[in-house]
Amino acid sequence: MRYFPRQGTMSPQSPPPTFIPPKPSVSYIVDCLYQNTYVWLINGRQFWFYPTRVEYGEVSGYRWNGAFWQFYGIDPRLIDAVACPPTPTLY
Repeated sequence: MRYFPRQGTMSPQSPPPTFIPPKPSVSYIVDCLYQNTYVWLINGRQFWFYPTRVEYGEVSGYRWNGAFWQFYGIDPRLIDAVACPPTPTLY
């Protein structure tokens, strides 16, 4: 299954929240599309991310570098957990 970005998707216009949300035991990046998302990688790195596209083998969107949003893509197998407060509603 492929998830495509909305037409005209741009980087967020404001910085991410100033807090780090609690790390969940179970999480799915697809639940966080178009939301400020905190990402923990399996190598221990962590950062704010704004995902705009999720597909097999790649997650892409914008990563906060401390000063501005920068386009970024990553292999989803490298992601340990994600949190996008408030918690998405399950359907």
